[in-house]
Amino acid sequence: MNALLSLSDNLQTFWDYTGFANAEAGHFIMILFGLVFIYLAITKEYEPLLLIPIGFGILVGNIPFNEAANLQVGIYEEGSVLNILYQGVVKGWYPPLIFLGIGAMTDFSALIANPKLILVGAAAQFGIFGAYIIALQMGFAPNEAGAIGIIGGADGPTAIFTTSKLAPHLLGAVAISAYSYMALVPVIQPPFMRLLTTKKERLIKMKTPRVVSQTEKVLFPIMGLLLTAFLVPSGLPLLGMLFFGNLLKESGVTRRLAETARGPLIDTITILLGFTVGASTQATTFLRMESIKVFAIGALSFVIATCAGILFVKAFNLLLPKEKRINPLIGNSGVSAVPDAARISQTIGLEYDPTNYLLMHAMGPNVAGVIGSAVAAGILLGFLY
Repeated sequence: MNALLSLSDNLQTFWDYTGFANAEAGHFIMILFGLVFIYLAITKEYEPLLLIPIGFGILVGNIPFNEAANLQVGIYEEGSVLNILYQGVVKGWYPPLIFLGIGAMTDFSALIANPKLILVGAAAQFGIFGAYIIALQMGFAPNEAGAIGIIGGADGPTAIFTTSKLAPHLLGAVAISAYSYMALVPVIQPPFMRLLTTKKERLIKMKTPRVVSQTEKVLFPIMGLLLTAFLVPSGLPLLGMLFFGNLLKESGVTRRLAETARGPLIDTITILLGFTVGASTQATTFLRMESIKVFAIGALSFVIATCAGILFVKAFNLLLPKEKRINPLIGNSGVSAVPDAARISQTIGLEYDPTNYLLMHAMGPNVAGVIGSAVAAGILLGFLY
């Protein structure tokens, strides 16, 4: 009899440790979200390099366990492996390393050849400050509003870096929102691009960009760093690594370093960042009303950024001679979703004129958006941190 009781106690203890015994409805809701992310990545090819790590991370993060047992397996349990890996997000280590890789793979030639396109990238950052104002009106504290607003920059690493400084408790919601909407750029932007442009505007053909010299390419990251970092020193971790990576690429003498930065390094960090961000969405800490508000404001910020870029081009064209006018369809690419936003400009442009190739032109404001989002993050950190 004692043996049977002991066996019964052991089985009960085992059951108490299982995920089935500790599961709540929220865990299954989040697991469903993770499966949707994986589905979109595989079947629709929406940012698969991001959504698959995030989606699988959501599955891992929502395996229920007995938190009172101190098993040190959860991402929020100090000393656990996941918690150690998550420090790269919490402490802001991963985003600058991502920016190093982005700089090493980015060609700024389109922007250098047509500097006025930087204004389009700047206009799109209105999504950040528009979302900041909306978040304030919805009752968020200024630091929280700043973290939520950065979603409008359409730059996941920038959103994570900024939120880790301003509102760490919103990190999961902001990161998931930013990456979700980045992946959905092909769905969110086209309706507004068609709505805000006329057929005549969509047919505008822009001159082929001039050839940029190697000297200009080498000078650009140096001058870019000095101008932007002196303006917003608080953005130095992102801006410094972005321009450093670009100098590695363009110098012509550090090819091995550039290849490492844009290859194995950024791939490794992307895996760790995506997976740990996904795992941080434990239902017990993630499924809250403020997370829903973050998602809603994030969607609005993308819409505002897209519309602001397009409307700015339309207004700017009133000041330009006819032969130098900009096709408003590239206004959407002022967000920092490189190169997806520029590809959308190209795709929509080809629908109305199969000979009108906008990709090279759209890359100008697209890469300007990368710089712009980092500068905007520096501004927010400057007066909110």
